[in-house]
Amino acid sequence: MQGASQRSAVFSVALRSFTSKSYQKHFIMSIDEDSRNNQDTNSQACLEEYEHLIGAENPHDASTTTRRELWSYYLYYNGDNGVGPISYTPALFQWALTASGHQPNTAPHKACTETSACVIPWGSGERTVPSVVLIANGLSFTIMTILFVWLGSAADYGSFGRWLLLALTITCWALQYGMLGIREPSQWPAAMAMYIASYVTYGATLVFYAAVFPKLARFKEHVRKAREEDLKEGRISRGVYDGVESLERNHISNISTAHSNIGYLAVLLLNLSVLLPMQGNNYANNLAICVTNSYWVILGIWWFIFQQDRPGPKLPPGASYVTIGFRQIWLALRKIRSLPQTFLYYVAYFLLADGLNTTGTLVSIIQNSSINFSFLQLTYLGITQATCSIISTFGFWYLQRHFKIPTKRMFLFTNFFSVFIPFWGMLGLWTTRIGYHNRWEFYFYNVVFGLFQAPYYAYAQTMISELMPPGYDNMFFALFGITNRASSIIGPNVIQAIINNTQNNWMGFPFLFAICAVAMVAIAFVDVEKGREDGRRFVEAHRGFAARVEVAGAAGNDDGGNGDGNGDRVKTGRGVNVLPKGVERDAEGGSNVDLLE
Repeated sequence: MQGASQRSAVFSVALRSFTSKSYQKHFIMSIDEDSRNNQDTNSQACLEEYEHLIGAENPHDASTTTRRELWSYYLYYNGDNGVGPISYTPALFQWALTASGHQPNTAPHKACTETSACVIPWGSGERTVPSVVLIANGLSFTIMTILFVWLGSAADYGSFGRWLLLALTITCWALQYGMLGIREPSQWPAAMAMYIASYVTYGATLVFYAAVFPKLARFKEHVRKAREEDLKEGRISRGVYDGVESLERNHISNISTAHSNIGYLAVLLLNLSVLLPMQGNNYANNLAICVTNSYWVILGIWWFIFQQDRPGPKLPPGASYVTIGFRQIWLALRKIRSLPQTFLYYVAYFLLADGLNTTGTLVSIIQNSSINFSFLQLTYLGITQATCSIISTFGFWYLQRHFKIPTKRMFLFTNFFSVFIPFWGMLGLWTTRIGYHNRWEFYFYNVVFGLFQAPYYAYAQTMISELMPPGYDNMFFALFGITNRASSIIGPNVIQAIINNTQNNWMGFPFLFAICAVAMVAIAFVDVEKGREDGRRFVEAHRGFAARVEVAGAAGNDDGGNGDGNGDRVKTGRGVNVLPKGVERDAEGGSNVDLLE
């Protein structure tokens, strides 16, 4: 995302030239005469590796990550902990639905109870309350998919990503304060609309916030020194540097996740000051959302004050922020064959996130009904989860750092429990002794989720940060957002149909168990080291390559003609080479490098 003038020139001129026949017979960019001498040295080889590593970024144009900036980053996530949008708000929405509903097949209508099925009027018929909640989730994920495709890549250009996160954050704050107006069950349509909108904006803040941490890691002082001095001058190998940067990414990812859980615990404890004195007053629930949101406002505002400006390139000629996202995502999907490990991870994580997110929603629906929508009980359960999450996040980070355990291995360990959670619910089909039928099981669920799923989120985003091409953070994190939050279009729609037809909440767990298990197996086959190398080749093909080479073989070329006039081979400072992986010859001998616009 750095080096605006450099990357803009590459994308708007050099790369497009590769697909233009009129340019295939001329130089794309002048190369210093000294670089044409085939007199390679070890330092030149190190520089070559260095250039490949940096990819689309120019580290000399970016500010070093400061302690104040890093702490403001942590504090934002401390406030953006999700208690309001994904815990309290859906509980208030489900309360309004249930209070407006009735037991099916009763005349006159009987009020819903904790153990009875509950339906509400929906169109020309009726729908169960859980299916309506799942429909709301499905709509949220659909909107997020469109949002991430539309704006994800646009956030890589200029300072758009910075202002986009600010706009999304302010919108989510406003919507959460708007929940103060939901006081009657008849307001459930308004509650549904605000729940969907706040869930979408909350999920989007997580994606565009997470896209920042790889850059913060790359420009930490010691990582920058390792890259710009030690690696460039040949004192360390690329593999050693990869380890340095990977460890720092894990460090920032784990600490920020820990802060999210610290904030989760802190705001729940703070809400007890409202919920305990006002027991029996339903409006205490609305006030708890207000307190939670105010906590985020107070802690989150500092990121927008202390974040250093690291603008991306200018938009290519003829492109706009409205269209650039769709065009880049389309190109990324076309080019995904050159990133097979990244593609495999996306597919696997699509299934895993869909399964786990929908499982969490289904367990929450059962849990909320079991505790009769008590915000106080919900707070106690949340405190249990938050405490376990804090312990596990720091504990996992300590174990990984001490034993130098790879990210993938840590992630797979957490995946086992991602599969275990729906498996436990599936057991509830055959017995009421276990399977989320008893209140103690919801404490058990929150303990397991806290201990093993809090690190899961940290390792999931670290995995994709290690597999994506450097400098394309927002574009690939937007795809990650689709596979994470927005992937859950399938799960909620399938599960709501199953529940609506069977009127049995537990019938959804077998499907969720199956897709989580398949996803875990697929993730086991992802090769992270090969994925890193594929990412470097992708960057070389779309930036560094075009900035340093000339197409050989044009009639009358000054280099004497090493090519055949078709651009099959390229001449660099190290001699004639075949086109890099990811850059293929077209039918007329040209390359397929084209503009990411």
